[in-house]
Amino acid sequence: MYAIMITGGKQYKVQEGDVLYIEKLNAGEGDSVIFDQVLAVSKEAGLVFGAPLIAGASVSAKVEKHGKGEKIIVYKYKAKKNYRRKQGHRQPYTKVVIEKIEA
Repeated sequence: MYAIMITGGKQYKVQEGDVLYIEKLNAGEGDSVIFDQVLAVSKEAGLVFGAPLIAGASVSAKVEKHGKGEKIIVYKYKAKKNYRRKQGHRQPYTKVVIEKIEA
């Protein structure tokens, strides 16, 4: 059984036991979170699609930790104008483990 859910403006295909690195959530480590924006769920009978969301469907997950991703370099440059700007960025994330899919 799997589900397709939305969080942080992105869609994820999840199964029970999956580990996801998603956009940072306002939840403490060890807390449980519920994602209620579910687009599709696969069951034994087949796929169930929402229009656009499935009413009553949810995905439960547990927050494992918060962190920052790899550093990326943002470099702005204009040729022949002596304009150069270098800036780094590390995107914050939340690591969650999917516990249960309800549909």
